[in-house]
Amino acid sequence: MNWENIAGQENLKKLLRDSIAENRVSHAQLFTGKEGYGTLPMVLAYAKEVLSQENEHAASKVEHLNHLDLHFSFPVFTDNRNSLSKNKFEEFREMIMTSPYASYDDWTAFLESENKQLFISADEIDDQNQKFSLKSFEGGTKILIVWRADKMNVAASNKFLKFLEEPPAKTIILLTAESTNDILPTILSRTQIVEVPRIQDEDLKAYLKKKFNISDEKIREITHEAQGDLNDAVKLLNSGSKDEEFEKLFIQWVRDAFMVKKKPGFLKNIILWAREIAGWNREKQKNFLNYCSEIFRLALLQNYQSEGLVYKKIDANGFNWAGFSKFISGANIENILEEINTADLHLTRNGNPKIIWTDLGIKLSRYIHKNS
Repeated sequence: MNWENIAGQENLKKLLRDSIAENRVSHAQLFTGKEGYGTLPMVLAYAKEVLSQENEHAASKVEHLNHLDLHFSFPVFTDNRNSLSKNKFEEFREMIMTSPYASYDDWTAFLESENKQLFISADEIDDQNQKFSLKSFEGGTKILIVWRADKMNVAASNKFLKFLEEPPAKTIILLTAESTNDILPTILSRTQIVEVPRIQDEDLKAYLKKKFNISDEKIREITHEAQGDLNDAVKLLNSGSKDEEFEKLFIQWVRDAFMVKKKPGFLKNIILWAREIAGWNREKQKNFLNYCSEIFRLALLQNYQSEGLVYKKIDANGFNWAGFSKFISGANIENILEEINTADLHLTRNGNPKIIWTDLGIKLSRYIHKNS
């Protein structure tokens, strides 16, 4: 990955390049931000420049992810009692070479593992420890990139902490994560945190205009909806909508919630709805919660005549967006968002998803009729 191929982020690029030029490269750094903001592309460009300073022939090897002193760890599922990244490296390499801004959900779909838990295991950390105990192949720096370090389980985190405390000589550890929330504080205290912000709208527009043959109007529409996420922007271009499945289930939920008050028999539909969502992996469930929060907030803006801020509306399957928005107000939005946040917390703590979603589905039917 070349610096010039990264969308926007000029200030951060300069900061990282200056740290290399001035020999101020920290041995352990955590890049936080959504994948679509460019966390992994930034890390790859950084690693490429570090290794190229030592060997001019390193650049091409890093670009093709086959440099012998560049190692990767990333979440995988247990397969035949084995949970090592190296067993899925070719698949990971294929995905990243095609789409360096790919997300965790994309990786889950790529592996066709929607119903399996992906994580970074203690065995994976042991395997990396063994690799880094050996001398580098090219006699210089060895780099470990841990993609989605927030997916380490507890045992892996504890072993990784020891690796951070006593790293082998000439080792650089670059981690990525969406946020610091699920990473041990002791690991955070031993890493330099690099925040990767959302891509500025003008930079995203310029990137899309350069890479795709689409109208300025379409670019504006996609930029508004993507919210600084290049991965989402590309999906919008390719499919027309990133949320078709989420949209369908949200409409189903709202319609059943409206009907339950007059016809309690619709409660059965909410239970079936909850069971369907509970069958997804945890990450997808949490993403649906985020989607629901976003739609409720946009409906509130619509209701309070702030239509200029409503960058997305639901108009599929005869859904009456304007009519629905009238029911979302200051009287119920706080309760609705609080219940969604509570559901997210329970999912994070590995609560029973069927119970969590059934409870949330039923509570919406109570709050949706709460008038201002």
